[in-house]
Amino acid sequence: MNQLHNDLKTLIIDVLNLEEITPDDIETDAPLFGEGLGLDSIDALELGLAIKNRYGTVLSAESEETKQIFYSITTLANFIDSQQ
Repeated sequence: MNQLHNDLKTLIIDVLNLEEITPDDIETDAPLFGEGLGLDSIDALELGLAIKNRYGTVLSAESEETKQIFYSITTLANFIDSQQ
């Protein structure tokens, strides 16, 4: 598994207190919101702040591009890689 993918899964679990799941339970290409992992807009804000603090990337809450970036672990990792 890609190390960044695993780090992001662990970050999501830690930041959102998802103690009942493990990184292996999160599918890399599955949606993070709605039918996938089931995150909501409050989760997105918390996750966005944690990503900013850990990776130094800033995402606009109103941007349509941000919705695409937060689609899955893969899209989020690709964005972080592109900003490094």
